[in-house]
Amino acid sequence: MTDFYEQYAKVWVSVDCIVFGFEHGKLKLLVGKRQMDPGRGEWSLYGGFVAPTESLDAAANRVLFDLTGLKKLYMKQVGAYGAIDRDPGERVISVAYCALINVKDYDESLREEHDVQWINIEELPKLYSDHNTMVRDAIKLLRRRISTEPLSFNLLPDLFTLTQLQHVYEAVLDEEIDKRNFRKRIKQIEFIEKTELIDKKSSKRGAALYRFNKKMYAADPTFKL
Repeated sequence: MTDFYEQYAKVWVSVDCIVFGFEHGKLKLLVGKRQMDPGRGEWSLYGGFVAPTESLDAAANRVLFDLTGLKKLYMKQVGAYGAIDRDPGERVISVAYCALINVKDYDESLREEHDVQWINIEELPKLYSDHNTMVRDAIKLLRRRISTEPLSFNLLPDLFTLTQLQHVYEAVLDEEIDKRNFRKRIKQIEFIEKTELIDKKSSKRGAALYRFNKKMYAADPTFKL
């Protein structure tokens, strides 16, 4: 460290991770009870302070991996939150990141270790400090991007039905979508491939299973639903 800027007050920088999942037709958020002061015991996002040797993205990736044990997750920076009184402990500026995971990919033992749980978005309690604002901003980001990026596939298993895919869109947008028009549009998108496999668990008649072809999308990333 140097003596540069020693005349200025120091501030803390943290990252907070807004981890969304999708299950039983609902958009869910991973939250837990805060385990440190101030705010011990309050519902909170999972986060951590940025180390002197870390970039913001590196810190967010570290925190996400610590929480989920998963790598190469869909992750986007939502914004910076720096109200003077946002943290009663110290002057803390937080940068929020949004991540999407398939709930079934999340190791249950890690969930228990970190004492976090999935809560439906519409049942979200009051969170610590400005975390509710972060969540609202993250949802706005998803709603802007879901029709121009294939982010919905991050919330689904590798093989999914069109009904599951539609339910993801409805959960994120918080509105019903016309089934007929949705399926017509989806079947026009080449990188959403129909397989020969059938899902007999969610449908008595059996529903065709589809997959997201990442290589085909990478070759032509133009996407709009």
